[in-house]
Amino acid sequence: MKKIAIGMVIGLGLISGQAFAAGDIEAGKAKAAVCAACHGADGMAVIPGYPHLKGQNEQYLVSSLNAYKAKQRNGGLAAVMQAQAAMLSDADIANLAAYYASLK
Repeated sequence: MKKIAIGMVIGLGLISGQAFAAGDIEAGKAKAAVCAACHGADGMAVIPGYPHLKGQNEQYLVSSLNAYKAKQRNGGLAAVMQAQAAMLSDADIANLAAYYASLK
């Protein structure tokens, strides 16, 4: 029984490590060129009403982009973000989130 419990703890640790694996910052930087039009070249939006992405929490960015992709976020300019997010793979989302979170 003890071996099973230890195995489960190790297994869950491996799974959770994969679930929260950080994206590739350099790949995110390359992908972020299209984001710059609204969110600024450095992640600091210059258009009023557009959020700053620089230094934002990585998991928050992942969940936000996934919510736009699933059309769970509505109102305001959500239609624009839904269209942008629809073109992103899960890896793209992770990479973008890692890039913007890395900016200080």
